[in-house]
Amino acid sequence: MSEGLPIEVTCRVVGVSVSGFYMWKHRKPSARSVRHAMVADVIRQVHNESRQTYGARRVHAELVLGRQMTVARCTVELVMRHLGIAGLPGRPRYRKIPNTPTASDLVNRNFARTEPNRLWLTDITEHPTREGKVYCAVVLDAFSRRVVGWSIDSSQTANLVVNALGMAIENRQSEGVVIHSEPGQYTSWAFTRRALDSGLAQSMGSIGDCYDNGQMESFWARMQVELLNRKRWNTRLELANAIFEYLEIFHNRQRRHSSLGMLSPIEYERRHADNPVRDQAS
Repeated sequence: MSEGLPIEVTCRVVGVSVSGFYMWKHRKPSARSVRHAMVADVIRQVHNESRQTYGARRVHAELVLGRQMTVARCTVELVMRHLGIAGLPGRPRYRKIPNTPTASDLVNRNFARTEPNRLWLTDITEHPTREGKVYCAVVLDAFSRRVVGWSIDSSQTANLVVNALGMAIENRQSEGVVIHSEPGQYTSWAFTRRALDSGLAQSMGSIGDCYDNGQMESFWARMQVELLNRKRWNTRLELANAIFEYLEIFHNRQRRHSSLGMLSPIEYERRHADNPVRDQAS
């Protein structure tokens, strides 16, 4: 024995018979053991030729496709484990941290306002074309449902929401306005910085709750029915032009809203400006 102990003592300690030990010692290797030994040499060669980068999956592919060997992948994994060799690990898979609100909810689902530029709602939607998706960010004045800012792009980035907010800030009075959104791109540093620098108070609803931005969700639902789902769009440019026409021409200037006494948003704001006292009393 390797430890220099008597055979009888060692067999008694490990719980095997002496005759069984000698049968094991003189037994011929099994066909499986012989095959594993043969495969081990090829596996070691393939692994070295790959600059020791291949794992079991690629080593198995090389054996089967490159060397026309018949071997199971589980056998390759077992032999590599016994040899103590493995492929290089890939890039670390970082656990995605969900977007969390960076501002408290200042709206609490109460979207009614008696004057413009008191509460703005903003969100992003997407729609496919044969070229790929189109993303649209909109800023909506809760008082009149008027689209006061928008941005269209082929990717959903912080620039998309910042550009929409920038248009609203250029078009309206932003000081003291509450800008309400869901998390996502609206938690970005660029959006938060632009909002704060313009005197906006940022507000966010909870994650995954559509009711926290219900008025904005209603706007998207109407846009889906009245525009986006009406046809199959061929190009991003075609859809972008259609969205522009819907927002600026149809929605803001022509569409009669039941919540506004069947007036368009621009007409509703015009009448409020002409007689704000009567409008607030009603």
